Amino acid sequence: MKIVVLKFGGTSVGSFKRIRIISKIIISYIKKKYAVVVVSSAMSGETNKLIKKSKEICNNFDKSEYDVLLSAGEQIACALISGNLIRLGYKSRSFMGWQVPILTDTNHGNSKINYIQKNNLIKFLKSGGTPIVAGFQGVNNKFKITTLGRGASDYTAIMIAKYLKAQKCIIYTDVEGVMTTDPKVYKNAKKIKIISYEEMLEMSSLGSKVMQSNSVQDARLNRINFDVRSSFKSTVGTSVTKRKNIKNNKVITGISLTKNDAKVTIVGVKDKPGIAASIFEPFSRNNINIDMVVQNISANRHDTDITFTLKQDDLNKTLKLLKLNKKITYRKILIDKNVSKVSIIGVGMITTPGVTYRMFKSLSRKNINILVISTSEIKISVLIKSINVKKAVSALHKEFKLDK
Repeated sequence: MKIVVLKFGGTSVGSFKRIRIISKIIISYIKKKYAVVVVSSAMSGETNKLIKKSKEICNNFDKSEYDVLLSAGEQIACALISGNLIRLGYKSRSFMGWQVPILTDTNHGNSKINYIQKNNLIKFLKSGGTPIVAGFQGVNNKFKITTLGRGASDYTAIMIAKYLKAQKCIIYTDVEGVMTTDPKVYKNAKKIKIISYEEMLEMSSLGSKVMQSNSVQDARLNRINFDVRSSFKSTVGTSVTKRKNIKNNKVITGISLTKNDAKVTIVGVKDKPGIAASIFEPFSRNNINIDMVVQNISANRHDTDITFTLKQDDLNKTLKLLKLNKKITYRKILIDKNVSKVSIIGVGMITTPGVTYRMFKSLSRKNINILVISTSEIKISVLIKSINVKKAVSALHKEFKLDK
């Protein structure tokens, strides 16, 4: 039995018309003699409606019941898909996370999958049925419904592909595949035919909206190859796989960018061991993700300035925590909300000298000032003024010949 896992995102199941279209995609695989497992997100916008309903009750809605509420969106979509397949003469049924079951930990709102009991799915597949599995949800050892975090239907699909040893895992979305950069920012962005787990992980964590970064990480850890395709167009998408399967001459694979960063500089902090830990420890306890960090020692070698970036959504909470922190003293805090991060990503830079120079030189030709720099083995990120993002992406796209 050759198994394929097909995952459909919210826009792909966003209307009855769309559900009829994806039903044709599902049937096309059935006709190719695949045993098809479908994983579905909620209909586009449905989860936000459910969140709004919880807030109409109160702002601190019970976490356990919040998961029950939010998981209802996938239940509706799965029933509609299954019902349409039955109407067309195919054997199908919907499976909620607890019916598979998909067993998770007890961390409501952001659970991890511990194990998937595959017997029910295998039995239904062998009977000629097509199971429609609700993404984004599972059940814990207390028999309570859990959710896996926003965008985690991809995660469900990846893990089902792992446990069923599927031959294919295809993520259907509203884009043709993974693009070299955001086409809304640079109109000449190209579709990437094949990309490594590591590059995809960097792109998703640095602003690409195609997939949730946790899902990519799980695919990488479990060595699950998958494709990203459009459910709107019948075109070949992007294959995500391990590095050694990729043979191309591109030094840089893609360019990511962010649009809602803020830069905070703490001026005049005492330069002594443990001071950085004292600053960042309250952020960790309050689940505030700090990104780029730079420390500059003053001329007198007694004080230091510490600069870091974070999402604007966390800025007010961060400033409040700094003011309440009795373990540190400083002269002032500087804030800049008009900044964005632009990153070049590619496994090719590991073996190619001069990439950093080319990036910086390309930006300097456009008179773009770099505020902060961060690097990894396959990524170079710079913080620049938001007003320069389009100009920077265009320059880098041309410099590294991604237009071709």
